[in-house]
Amino acid sequence: MNPRHRLWLVCVGGGGLAALLTAACLDLPGFGGDRHPYGDRAVRASLARRTANTIASVNFDQRAFDTLGEMTILFAAVLGCVVLLRQTRDEHRARPEPADVAPPVRRYALLVLPVALLTGLYIVAHGQLSPGGGFQGGVVAATSLHLLYLGVDYRALERVRPLGRYEVGDALAASAYVVTGLAAVLAGTAFLANTLLPYGTFNTLSSGGTVPLLNAAIGMEVACAVVVLLAGFLDQAVEIEDENGS
Repeated sequence: MNPRHRLWLVCVGGGGLAALLTAACLDLPGFGGDRHPYGDRAVRASLARRTANTIASVNFDQRAFDTLGEMTILFAAVLGCVVLLRQTRDEHRARPEPADVAPPVRRYALLVLPVALLTGLYIVAHGQLSPGGGFQGGVVAATSLHLLYLGVDYRALERVRPLGRYEVGDALAASAYVVTGLAAVLAGTAFLANTLLPYGTFNTLSSGGTVPLLNAAIGMEVACAVVVLLAGFLDQAVEIEDENGS
């Protein structure tokens, strides 16, 4: 395809997208009102399915298929980074030297690490009840492990970060999300429909039907993906050298 054809293709696609966005904006509710039809419907659906956090209900129930797309984008992005940052033939690994960390920094990192990790897991576990959820909690849990890199050294981080297991965890979490959706199809409803489990008692950990399951799958996928992603960048910065030793 020559540049002229590519330009025409971009213009046609961009024109169609602009037309759709314009039509959608013209049909939006009035700005600044105290009531919003979409918000009201989302809240009613959330309460009907015993999900206290309406945002979690939107993400993992009312538009769970869109969330699958977001998870797939993250999975593909991490996969692409792993492929691009893999060790090449003209590179070799240099064992990182022990770091000289100031005692106050070491004490602070080791003190905050378990608190940050538990906070991330708490945010994931209570995603259907309070602000937060799998995406936010997964990032907090994954980055908390890297306090070992800041407070101790890179070798300490490697001991708690076996990449093979995190890669498997990433794949299993993504598969669990899809399997939950397929289970709904086998049960005779729509893909990712929230009909497999009882909705439970409002504002409890077991409430929300399949929302806690999908939220937990996202939390595990995000946490594992962030660990694998950061490992690729850190390996390039700390361990991998080219033939000239740089």
